[in-house]
Amino acid sequence: MTKRDLVVRIANQTGMNQRDVMEVVQSAFKMITAELAAGRSIEFRNFGVFELAKRRPRVGRNPNAPTNTVMIPERVVVKFKPGRIMKSKVAKLSPQDIGK
Repeated sequence: MTKRDLVVRIANQTGMNQRDVMEVVQSAFKMITAELAAGRSIEFRNFGVFELAKRRPRVGRNPNAPTNTVMIPERVVVKFKPGRIMKSKVAKLSPQDIGK
């Protein structure tokens, strides 16, 4: 699903104008990004939590030239932990359902 698909589905369900829905969705994404960029995690009850985590520095290797090593510095990454409802719905999927 793309952002456009999401907007169309929400507009169809609510009867709202697609342009207005797009503005709301885009504003929500901007706010989520701004909060994470400010170092704060975000929790949506029953959906999940976006949180920041440190990834330790490590040594990387080029698979085509394994003798060449590169130091990959410590960095901050975004992690997502699904909520209870999402976990239970995803757990009901079978491997054949993926990608449909």
